[in-house]
Amino acid sequence: MKLVAYLRVSSTVQLDGFGLDVQADTIRQWTRSHGHKLIGDPIADKGISGATDAVERPGLTDALRMVRGTAAHPAPADGIIVARLDRLARALTVQEAVLALAWREGAHVFSADVGEVLRDDPDDPMRTAMRQMAGVFAELDRRTTVKRMRDGIRAKAATGQHATGSYAYGYQGTGKGRDRDAGPRPDEQTAVARIVELRRAGQSYRTIATTLDTEGHRPRRAATWSAMAVRAVAQRELDDSVGVVG
Repeated sequence: MKLVAYLRVSSTVQLDGFGLDVQADTIRQWTRSHGHKLIGDPIADKGISGATDAVERPGLTDALRMVRGTAAHPAPADGIIVARLDRLARALTVQEAVLALAWREGAHVFSADVGEVLRDDPDDPMRTAMRQMAGVFAELDRRTTVKRMRDGIRAKAATGQHATGSYAYGYQGTGKGRDRDAGPRPDEQTAVARIVELRRAGQSYRTIATTLDTEGHRPRRAATWSAMAVRAVAQRELDDSVGVVG
């Protein structure tokens, strides 16, 4: 089969050594050994949580487009391959929604650690249960990691320490020594306020990113805004999601 490789990393995945290069190598080895062919370069979402919906992941959206075809224009790929199923999603609802999208297009989904993720079969309810159980444990691991990170931040805050070595968008270091902490950065707070306003109005992260670029607001380390950069600000300012982790 012709497959498109999908990769995803988030902050926790980068720490545990399962980064983009490792995922790509794992997929290539599995594909060669099982007689499949990869189409084009791997498609990746960088720094995006596995709990993020498919529509908010540009890489996954592109991968799904490659398995969507018509009678007049067949899809270039027969399926999607990931290194592990948790690269596709680490929230059960997202996992099942992504699989349903792929299967609806007639595509196959493969994971290098278990092989093909087979479609539901009414005569084999255990198949669905085992897949969903794996999704439950992936979500539990993600939520446990979030709690551990938050506990660490609270512990440092209790001793008067700043939790990270750098400051989030919209903030900068103020004060000296033990009194040093995060304070507003005026040139970025306008963009922060705009993100909060648009998100409260129900705008998607991608739409907000386009609006910020159009209005001339600039991110700190990139030429243009991305949906995941907007999401990070919205999450911090509005507690908009569980956390930016895998």
